[in-house]
Amino acid sequence: MRIALHSVLHDGQELAYEQAHRVVPEDLLAALQRAGIRDWSIWRDGRDLFHVVECDDFDAAQRTLADDPVNQRWQQTMSAYVARFTENPQGAAGMGLRHVWTLSEQADS
Repeated sequence: MRIALHSVLHDGQELAYEQAHRVVPEDLLAALQRAGIRDWSIWRDGRDLFHVVECDDFDAAQRTLADDPVNQRWQQTMSAYVARFTENPQGAAGMGLRHVWTLSEQADS
C-alpha cells in the first residue's frame, strides 16, 4: 500500500529539518523496516512537507512504531521541526491524504 501524508514545519525550521534528514540513524531505518515500511519519501514546499510511504499496513506500522524507543527518540527530535501532521478522519491512521487518482492504476484496469 502507498500512503500520502502532509505535515507542516515550524516557521524557520526548513533547513534544520532537511539537515536532520541528510543521514537518518541506521537503527531508525531498521525500526521502520521491522514495522513493514518499505520506503518513505519526503518533498518540501516552503513549510509544507509531503510524504509518500510504501508499506504493508500503515495502521499496523504506526502501532508498532508508537511503542518503539528508537522511533520515540526520533519523534521527540522531529517535534522541534514539525508543527503538525494534517488530520483526515477518512485516511489511514487519521493522517493519510485522500487518494484521488493514479495513472498506473487506471492504465492497468
